[in-house]
Amino acid sequence: MLDVEVIADPAAAVSALDPVRARLLAELTEPASAAALASRVGISRQKVNYHLRALEGHRLVRQAGERRWGGLKERLLVATAMSYVVSPRALGPVATDPGRTNDRLSASYLIALAARAVREVGELWATARKADKRLATLSIDTAIRFRSPADRAAFTQELSDTVTSLVARYHDESDTRSRGYRLLVAAYPKPEEDA
Repeated sequence: MLDVEVIADPAAAVSALDPVRARLLAELTEPASAAALASRVGISRQKVNYHLRALEGHRLVRQAGERRWGGLKERLLVATAMSYVVSPRALGPVATDPGRTNDRLSASYLIALAARAVREVGELWATARKADKRLATLSIDTAIRFRSPADRAAFTQELSDTVTSLVARYHDESDTRSRGYRLLVAAYPKPEEDA
């Protein structure tokens, strides 16, 4: 089971966003039968089977085995991932695009950059998994609290200068076979933690 799966297919996204199906996905972190799920979510086994077939058709759940229950054989299903995120690709032409935003300091630009990262990394990761390879990435996540707006501005300038200097030092256009990487540095106010 994957930690996270990026859903790029619009029909799969619609299926995963259905409240009943989303609940079933949440319940399927461990293999379970339709009968067991029906008792957990409080709907009939027939309705659970209907929703499971739809999820299975979009490769959001898979068979994890079988077991005998009385004289019957039950299929055990499990979600393909612990959690899911919908790629902007699922929205087609209305998906956000950083190229459509002129204000590079706006929240909409940051959201468009993050959405592009979800789309691109999701596609690259799917391709890498199909080839049974790892995808080389780098992620840095931290929190910082500034004493003043002046400190925030000074930090922003120093970070920009440092990144620009590092990029200038390591960027090399001479080898056309080398792989290019996209670097995204973002900062936004940290939301209050959930209670």
